[in-house]
Amino acid sequence: MKLITSKDNPLYKELKQLAASSQARRRAGQTLLDGVHLAQAWLQHRGAPQLCVVAESAQRHPEVAPILAECERSRTQCLVLSDNLYGAVSQVENGVGLLLLVATPNPKEPQVLEKSAVLLDGLQDPGNLGSVLRSAAAAGIGQIFCTAGTAAAWSPKVLRAGMGAHFVLDIYESADLERLCAGSRIPVLATSSHAAQTIYQCDLAGEVAWLFGHEGQGVSPHLMEMASQEVVIPHLGEMESLNVAAAAAVCFFEQVRQRTAGD
Repeated sequence: MKLITSKDNPLYKELKQLAASSQARRRAGQTLLDGVHLAQAWLQHRGAPQLCVVAESAQRHPEVAPILAECERSRTQCLVLSDNLYGAVSQVENGVGLLLLVATPNPKEPQVLEKSAVLLDGLQDPGNLGSVLRSAAAAGIGQIFCTAGTAAAWSPKVLRAGMGAHFVLDIYESADLERLCAGSRIPVLATSSHAAQTIYQCDLAGEVAWLFGHEGQGVSPHLMEMASQEVVIPHLGEMESLNVAAAAAVCFFEQVRQRTAGD
């Protein structure tokens, strides 16, 4: 494995730029997976990365060594950075000192909605987006469609919040939600505090597309009009609404409950 100790090394400069800039990641079509859990999940679900990077002091770490060995078996280039250089690339405090460079998946967007999906209109907070992805993956929902105004799905913060969910999902960014809603072959449900029907009164045993919006402004009025139905999550406490990630989890797992009720 090659050891890099100079901050002027071209490959190191490239890694540092990718770590710091969403524009650089978008131009390169690459992203960084920081930490053992994300690395293990990528190797399990997606295979070999483009590059494996390890801090000099972490080479013999008991969790890092098996990942390095697997990358070497797949003939992935492995790079060692001196600890101070690695610290300038990693965004994880007190991490173990391992990251992977991978090509950002870019699946072909389907023309119509036929399978259960999540439509995200302007969701801004990376933590919320990662949590929504994690809940969707756990609930067996495989497709995520994000408008251009939604947080970058493959950013380091969203990846950490998603805990590996990205790697079992098809994520479509800059998606045209109006076109998808207009031609959808399955119901498109949007949560609203003003709706009359609760999610528990809806038939969710089949395929459903869930529509969620911006944390403060919600779904845009035009998209809300295109939803098949507005539904409400009933609650007893004196709070106007739930956090969008919490609301999404409630919806997804009510769908799971109905689908598995006879099991």
